[in-house]
Amino acid sequence: MDAEQLRSEGCKVIDIVADYWESMRKRRPLPDVKPGFMNQLVSAAPPTAPEDWKTIYEDLEKVVFNPATHWNHPHFFAYFPAGLTYHSIMADILSSGLSSVGFSWMACPAITELEKAMLDWVVELMGLPEHFKNSHPGPGCGIIQSSGSDSILIAILTARAAKVIRFLNSKVEEIKSSPSIFQWLPNFSLGKSLYNILNHNVFNSNTDRPSYDSTDVITPFYHDPRVFQNFVMYFCDQGHSSIEKGAWLAGVRYRKLKAIKGYLGNYGLDPDALRKAVQEDRDRGYIPFMLIVTVGTTSSCGIDEIERLTPICKAEGLYVHVDSAYAGSYALCEENRYLLNGVENVDSYNTNLHKAGMINFDCSPMWFKNGTYASRYYNVDAIHLAHEYQSTGTDYRHLEIPLGRRFRSLKLWFTLRNWGADKIKDYLRGTMDIAIFFSKIIVEDQKFELFVPPILGLCCFRLRNHSNSDNERLCTAINRDRRIHIVPSTIHSIFFLRFAVGSPMTTKEDAVHAKKIIFEIANNLFKK
Repeated sequence: MDAEQLRSEGCKVIDIVADYWESMRKRRPLPDVKPGFMNQLVSAAPPTAPEDWKTIYEDLEKVVFNPATHWNHPHFFAYFPAGLTYHSIMADILSSGLSSVGFSWMACPAITELEKAMLDWVVELMGLPEHFKNSHPGPGCGIIQSSGSDSILIAILTARAAKVIRFLNSKVEEIKSSPSIFQWLPNFSLGKSLYNILNHNVFNSNTDRPSYDSTDVITPFYHDPRVFQNFVMYFCDQGHSSIEKGAWLAGVRYRKLKAIKGYLGNYGLDPDALRKAVQEDRDRGYIPFMLIVTVGTTSSCGIDEIERLTPICKAEGLYVHVDSAYAGSYALCEENRYLLNGVENVDSYNTNLHKAGMINFDCSPMWFKNGTYASRYYNVDAIHLAHEYQSTGTDYRHLEIPLGRRFRSLKLWFTLRNWGADKIKDYLRGTMDIAIFFSKIIVEDQKFELFVPPILGLCCFRLRNHSNSDNERLCTAINRDRRIHIVPSTIHSIFFLRFAVGSPMTTKEDAVHAKKIIFEIANNLFKK
């Protein structure tokens, strides 16, 4: 394929994508396939000679479109919002065409500089603290991660490293005040580390990357497992599963604190439960180091109140990360700024614009209150990565899991410039209106009841006076029917159904359509 063929075939692909979106309502949101179906559609052996594009395009329907789950179908009410604009699709094409890998400033200055500018725009649009801006003279910064899960893992590792330093510093001060202890230090695992710290004076002000290993086995200073083996972190039992997974990957202990029903009639973390847990763990010899606050839980879009939790964390010396992957985009609407009350006191904050922010996957901005300090925990300087501007430019590889990165900020630049922030706000308000409307019509004849009040485009409901197994049967039947797609959840052993408005195509008429289907299936299942 040459450039001229790219123009010709590329136009056809754009037409195919446009046709797919225009024909969306003719499809069903959920495919009727079973695992392994692709074996019947794709040859087991790869082709040895080229096939023509016409033949390949003809196979798209059976191989790609027909067996796909259509996330932006107007009758897709599962998981969470995943709206997008055509602008972000176009930006992804441009990103792929440029094919740069922006692991450092020099690797592609445009990737780094536009990302810094776009995240400053988002700070402005959401009313986030000024110290999160890349242009702010302080040490704060923003970076686009691939997902909220990546952001959570980076936050845990950052909090762990910060606590390692504070812990070792405090132990060094204890030892300095008790010289008799010094001679016994080499006899203990962690004691050897502290002995070498003191012996080599690695905490002096001129040392940026201290090291204290005397063998050929290297123990990373900021990530020394001998130090953090008793560290413990906290989060609400309604937090995302990636928090628990992040704790596993980081090798730290954790406590899931039971949510209470309170704020906004939904489930969230009880500040008193946090305070009590921290004290219990200190008494048992553990070292509390972090709290992850969730703004928009997956199950019910519950909100942990940042402003009530951060004073406890400040008093206890806990790093605070806010996982606002679900609900954060709604803060673009001024009336939803209550979601961010107290965010000026957190150490890092993340939201997924590829959920309700009308940007296609992946685009997950994360901000650090002190990114300059955090970046040294991940600074691995191979000589081939060095460049003349590394002391003044931003190298985003120091604040993410992978080395390479895509040109994600193009999606923000295209969408905000040609679609505008007001259109995104209109979309967000539309999802909230439809969810409230659905919450009213689903309970009209009292067959169903709301599990929690509707919030931010989500309605949680269940059959009234029915068991968990009945509600589960209903959910299964709805998805087997395939005219609409929903997913369930449970909170404290109560099973319920979720109606999440996500597609920019969804209207109130689609909500009425969904209600009719739900009632039809429920009546057939429970005729008595």
